[in-house]
Amino acid sequence: MHKIIFISLLLFTLGNHTVFSQTGTEAVLVAKDTLKSNDIDPLTPAKAAFFSAILPGLGQAYNKKYWKIPLVYGAIGTSLYFYIDSNKKYHQYRDAYKSRLEGYTTDDLAFLDNNRLIAGQKFYQRNRDLSALITIAFYALNILDANVDAALLQFNVDENLSVRPALYPDNVTFKTNVGLTFNYQF
Repeated sequence: MHKIIFISLLLFTLGNHTVFSQTGTEAVLVAKDTLKSNDIDPLTPAKAAFFSAILPGLGQAYNKKYWKIPLVYGAIGTSLYFYIDSNKKYHQYRDAYKSRLEGYTTDDLAFLDNNRLIAGQKFYQRNRDLSALITIAFYALNILDANVDAALLQFNVDENLSVRPALYPDNVTFKTNVGLTFNYQF
């Protein structure tokens, strides 16, 4: 308890010292901004989002992230494939059930009874609706990715400010330690 009081008293006294600066006619240093103000376009994220809304992947091309375009088309195309396939099978089960109610028997689903045809309709209808939601979600994610990526492209990411993982050996136990190095240079 005495150590805590001593440490807090020490920090309190050290933190309350007045620091005097130098007075005189010395040269004043002015920090130069390394970020060029004419390089920043506040409409860039909106343009990228608009391009991605018009044609999926166009916003990624506008941001020069060409490797993301196959991912966008793969995600949207896969979910569209499952939507079309489930819709086709839903209509197949529905048409077979309707024709069975009218007294006709189809050859492709003749081995199923009425309860199985209704269950198949519900299953494929659910899968179709879920695939449509996933397609819309991937489309919205495409627009959001283009917008965020365009906004982040305007940040200064040179080597003067960086956080990197670091592996360094411990001198006592000779084991490898893992840490982060934070570099900030003027």
